Amino acid sequence: MDDPIDDKPPTFRQMLHSVTAAAFGVQSGKNRARDFTHGKPSHFVILGIAFTVVFALTLFGIVKLVLYLAGV
Repeated sequence: MDDPIDDKPPTFRQMLHSVTAAAFGVQSGKNRARDFTHGKPSHFVILGIAFTVVFALTLFGIVKLVLYLAGV
């Protein structure tokens, strides 16, 4: 798949995959090495904050939908 030895920075898709995997605690060592070697910390921090906001809003929306359908 993707070679961590490449000198190219990770793509947006690779960073999003890394942030998602890290959030659930299943990040592979190969991807972690790539991220620490070639990634910029600011990109991961921004993506991590955005992921957290979207995740929290999604949970909030699901709870509101369940409560609405339950008639509460």
